Amino acid sequence: MKRFCVALLFLASVLFASAAGDRRFATGGRLAIGTETNRSASVRLGDIDGDGDLDVVVANGRHWPQQNFLFFNQGRSRLNLARPLGRDLATSYAAELADLDNDGDLDIAVGNDMAPNVIFLNDSRGRFQRHTAFGEPTSIRSLTLADVDGDGDVDILANARGRQNRIHLNDGAANFPSSLPFGNADDSTIDVAAADLNHDGHPDLILANRDAQQNVVLLNDGKAHFEQCVPFGGGRDETRSVAVADFDQDGNLDWAVGNIGQSNAIYLGDGKGGVRETIRFGRPDGRTYSIAIADMNKDGRPDIVAGNVGQPNAVFFHQGAGNGFRETRFGDSSQVTYNLAVGDLNGDVYPDIAVANSDAQNAVYLNLPLKQ
Repeated sequence: MKRFCVALLFLASVLFASAAGDRRFATGGRLAIGTETNRSASVRLGDIDGDGDLDVVVANGRHWPQQNFLFFNQGRSRLNLARPLGRDLATSYAAELADLDNDGDLDIAVGNDMAPNVIFLNDSRGRFQRHTAFGEPTSIRSLTLADVDGDGDVDILANARGRQNRIHLNDGAANFPSSLPFGNADDSTIDVAAADLNHDGHPDLILANRDAQQNVVLLNDGKAHFEQCVPFGGGRDETRSVAVADFDQDGNLDWAVGNIGQSNAIYLGDGKGGVRETIRFGRPDGRTYSIAIADMNKDGRPDIVAGNVGQPNAVFFHQGAGNGFRETRFGDSSQVTYNLAVGDLNGDVYPDIAVANSDAQNAVYLNLPLKQ
């Protein structure tokens, strides 16, 4: 049976050599995402102006109204042009990118804490017009965009803490006239991943719950109803983030979660929506708020990027079957990294990391060779 062990390497340096050719992650003044230090909750990457490189969308505020921003890549990760997103200041936790009106460009859904959620439509050149509100104000902590009802357009899963989660169904023109509940009425859901875990062609939901609530997989019946529930984890985990990949390359999707006050975990899927094996990684006293998965060193294996609070952020390089992960840390241990995103911002094919910090500078960390 394939197993993964975790190498906990407590090094002061952000550099660590490995046989797989680990990388280093460097930032600096020119790699700052703007000049303000907001209470940032989310950062996302996408080509919003159609020029072929990745731009940056930052959601700010959380419980306090602040301005959301767009940062336009001028090539080679130079974010030298910025625009506000919308005119209103809002308590934003999420600004997610997808083509919501099926016109070929990326639109933005903004999720707010106890304030109206808003759709912004793109004119294909990165100028966004407020289109419509969706849902009722609630305690949004994240949005997940996926076609959960299989009708060919992108729906919105609004994930709330201590209140009912809802799926807002797209009519194909970025309007969301109807919604369905999912999960329990008082779930403290911080993040949701949508993926087909049981090979039936329909996206299932993986709920990352806080407040000592059970994490669960909800299986899709093909009509966007999620009544079949499969629990996973310890039952009282404080989980904030979840991301999906096939870590053991057995053809079944697995998922990694970021936890608070405990180590993070990988759940190896059994192909039926359940868990075959659990692998722990990261610090036993970890405070991971965000998880992303990408092949950071281009060796064909999925690596894990963890955004932490009061601890350095980390990349866990997948060393292959039976060899576990090797940790490389980056960033300031005093920062509060609420969220991160990965993508090639400087055009060298290696995924870079954009971090959203609370009350500190947001920044891009370039993924560079260990020796340069």
